[in-house]
Amino acid sequence: MSHKIAIIGASGYTGAELIRLIATHPKFEIVALVAHNKAGKPMDEVFAHLRHLNLPPLSTLDEVDFSDVDLCFCALPHKTSQEVISQLPKHLKIVDLSADFRLRDPESYAKWYGNDHSAVEMQKEAVYGLTEFYREEIAKARLVAGTGCNSATGQYMLRPLLEKKVVSPDDIILDMKCAVSGAGRSPKENLLHSELSEGYNAYAVGGTHRHLGEFDQELSAVAGEPVKIQFTPHLLPVNRGILATGYVKGDPQAVYDALVEAYKDEPFVLVLPFGETPSTHHVRGSNFVHIGVTGDRIEGRAIVVGAMDNLTKGSSGQALQNANLMLGENETEGLMMVPLFP
Repeated sequence: MSHKIAIIGASGYTGAELIRLIATHPKFEIVALVAHNKAGKPMDEVFAHLRHLNLPPLSTLDEVDFSDVDLCFCALPHKTSQEVISQLPKHLKIVDLSADFRLRDPESYAKWYGNDHSAVEMQKEAVYGLTEFYREEIAKARLVAGTGCNSATGQYMLRPLLEKKVVSPDDIILDMKCAVSGAGRSPKENLLHSELSEGYNAYAVGGTHRHLGEFDQELSAVAGEPVKIQFTPHLLPVNRGILATGYVKGDPQAVYDALVEAYKDEPFVLVLPFGETPSTHHVRGSNFVHIGVTGDRIEGRAIVVGAMDNLTKGSSGQALQNANLMLGENETEGLMMVPLFP
């Protein structure tokens, strides 16, 4: 039996990535694609690389009959997403790719996103979508909140270390390099080729990046005490990928062993041999996370490096992984593609 799927926000990068992944899924059928500004257009006019697929035309939300839809992916900007999701039929299972349901505390959401939450009851219902750590809750959920791509990368590196207490929770530095597709598809002056190419810059410096709300929430819960990491993201002039370098206080071998133990049975999280570090090249276009550990020249410190594709495992791939669980399918279905190289 196939599951009927709708995608709201199908004209953005994460929407296109969802379509790319679902196209190979044997149990999922896309029956509706919503993109208000491009409603009425065929998908090949919006994304020519999807031309070979038999897809429904883009439509407005009002034109979709949700009575026969099993699950809806919502790939809209924050604030807009909560407004749309609160109006959807109650029978629908929903995976939200925005930031609107990631933070459990409404005050925390208002602090980091600059507006009050308009669907607080649904915010209480949402399950945080970091699949490897919330698997059982996701399988029973009606609404799953996809994580931020930066925060997901950092959490894969840090959660097991805080849980096993092999690093100091008050001495963690995370240096993140992020691809330009993480900023979305809307035109922005600083993302023009002439503004971005041949350059490399830090942004949201000094603890202003919104994904810090997720880090505070999730890492503090794992550690059992307040955790505030130092986190600086940098914008890379590449299309896909995140590379994070974490500096922690702890024995390098204990750090490595904790990660190996945590992910020994996980299909998508691979811990490299001790001393090796990953590259975004080796996860591009895939749902895999690669993590490497090495010792620092300063005794008692370790360096942890993580790499993932921000559009796949960092967003749409993770969303599909969660949808598989919510609909009772194999978690890896449609997601075991080999990374693109070179």
